[in-house]
Amino acid sequence: MRKQADSSAPLADLIAERWSPRALDETGEVSWDQLRSLVEAARWAASFGNTQPARYLVGRRGDPTFQRILDALTDRNQSWAHRAGALLVAVMVTRNEKGEIPYAEYGLGLAGGNLALQAVHEGLVAHQMAGFDPEAIRRDFAVPPEAVPRVAIAVGVQGEPEVLVEERAVTRERAPRRRLPLAEFAFTGSWGTPTWSPPPAG
Repeated sequence: MRKQADSSAPLADLIAERWSPRALDETGEVSWDQLRSLVEAARWAASFGNTQPARYLVGRRGDPTFQRILDALTDRNQSWAHRAGALLVAVMVTRNEKGEIPYAEYGLGLAGGNLALQAVHEGLVAHQMAGFDPEAIRRDFAVPPEAVPRVAIAVGVQGEPEVLVEERAVTRERAPRRRLPLAEFAFTGSWGTPTWSPPPAG
């Protein structure tokens, strides 16, 4: 199921096609080569002063790392993420040999954006999740104090919405993607003054 962005200007296909489904095909495979490409895309993201604060824990379905990440997810996320071909945790390194890393969270976010877009290129989908236990990840993977498990990521092959079973979840999966209108997103002159006015009605 495609959910192309309904944009007010032309977008690159990777951006227009990217979204975060929960319905995954439990038979769909994510290869180690594909995972390597996703992490390479994240590795080449921009960061403040090239500080590169992003790190990843990577598990492929069937291996112990995948299971430990799955176990750390909330029950709600486990209910669908077990079908993923791979599970990752994005970790934010907050300090290096020079001291505190500025804008580390922003750098991790940029890396995550690259990873999600590379997933589209690979014919996969990526769904990023806040619903997991960071302390369980820290404990189970011996994550050092200067590194913060920040977001879990399910990567897989998109499936049919009906695998989610629950009617509300299926409806949400099929619903159109929505964003704020551009007039509420970019301002010029002063806050609230749209850079691009909405088109006239009719």
